[in-house]
Amino acid sequence: MTSMQWTRGRSRRVRRAGLNGLGLLVALVTLFPIFWMVSTAFKPATEIYSLTPHPLPAHPTLANFRTVIDGSVIGVPYWNFLKNSLFVTLVSVAASMLIAMLAAIALARFRFRLRTSYLIMLLIVQMLPQQALVIALFLDFRRLSLLDSLVGLIGVYTAFALPVTIWLLRNFVAAVPREMEEAAAIDGAGPVRIFWRIMLPLVAPGLVATSVFAFIFAWNEFVFALTFLGTDTVKYTLPIYVQYFYGRGSVDWGGIMAASTLFTLPVMIFFLIVQRRMAGGLVAGAVKG
Repeated sequence: MTSMQWTRGRSRRVRRAGLNGLGLLVALVTLFPIFWMVSTAFKPATEIYSLTPHPLPAHPTLANFRTVIDGSVIGVPYWNFLKNSLFVTLVSVAASMLIAMLAAIALARFRFRLRTSYLIMLLIVQMLPQQALVIALFLDFRRLSLLDSLVGLIGVYTAFALPVTIWLLRNFVAAVPREMEEAAAIDGAGPVRIFWRIMLPLVAPGLVATSVFAFIFAWNEFVFALTFLGTDTVKYTLPIYVQYFYGRGSVDWGGIMAASTLFTLPVMIFFLIVQRRMAGGLVAGAVKG
């Protein structure tokens, strides 16, 4: 081995070690708030408000979780809010994926008038701050009698998810070779069969990848839920329930951390379920635009 080769090998090892160290640092910075949240959720009040912080609870307790699950702070049990959030999120994701899939096929496979204008409009809609539309949508939904309704909330979440999901799914559909559809048509397959047997299985990883964006938005959204659901606490979603632990003049940090821990569990479960298809979908979506 020459001195130049040895120098190059050493440079690569140093660079690799530096990148690994940077990645480890980023991971620690990212994971520390989650660790502290879970740790605080198991701490009694005396440890939470102690002047000497402790990374791990000295006397673990489930009292904070019992307070959250009982729903004593608002008079409605935790499971009611979980049910509402799951219903709104899953229906919004399913509706947005169905509509986005059909729109993506139309944009990727057909040439029609104002097609480019429609794509540009999708980008413009994504640039608009969603909170700027709260008042206008509130007035429209009140006119349609959709306030204090989970159905109205599903409509809002579906509409806001569509620009992103349509734009991303268009790339996945465009990556599917037209020859496969033409061969199936020659063999006698109709449009519906081509969609279910060829297009949908090939675009499934893309559906999973884009559904993550719709899921996160619908699950975490707070402003529209609080505005549109009004004072009907029975129909509240989990993000609204968490803010009830901010009392007047005091904050129940144990309840907040316990509620936040329970709030993140469904998201983690969802990611564990779709992580394999999501990784494949993200790579597949970058093949062709």
